[in-house]
Amino acid sequence: MDNISQFKASCQKVIESLKEDLKSIRTGRASPSLVENLTVETYGGSTRLKLMELSTIVTEGPIALSISPFDQSTIQDIERAILKSPLGLSPIVQSNRILLKIPPLSTEQREKFIKTAAELIEDKKNQIRNLRDNVRKSIKNSFEKKETTEDEKFRLEKEIDNISTLFTEEIQVIKDKKEAEIREV
Repeated sequence: MDNISQFKASCQKVIESLKEDLKSIRTGRASPSLVENLTVETYGGSTRLKLMELSTIVTEGPIALSISPFDQSTIQDIERAILKSPLGLSPIVQSNRILLKIPPLSTEQREKFIKTAAELIEDKKNQIRNLRDNVRKSIKNSFEKKETTEDEKFRLEKEIDNISTLFTEEIQVIKDKKEAEIREV
């Protein structure tokens, strides 16, 4: 049925969005995904680009990132974007690159990041629930218009609930993994 494949696709988009959003939440380890989506205002404020579109970002050991801009004139703009970000990182400009040392997280910071991740995850769970409810309404409408039988209605609702449960469980696995990464020292 078309409703089910659309529901699955929509839920998959929610999962992908969650994975992307969680990349920007700090863990104790240096990772390019921590900064690659930072928005940088550059070229006199006329252009807004993601950091990954302006530079090469590589890890230098477990606690440092090296950012090498493609265009050296953007180095101050990149530094400014990092300082304005909520990451709390201090960039070190070294001639043609920026070095970011990722300090170890304090217990308080870890708890704050876990809370941020939990809020994000709860929002995604709500999105899945809303998608499920919308599909269930459309199944109910279809039944009321006599387009589907009662047996078909119950079968579809059960299938939608099962799919919803699977995606919610997947979100829980992602949550547990991210929490473990944040807690890791």
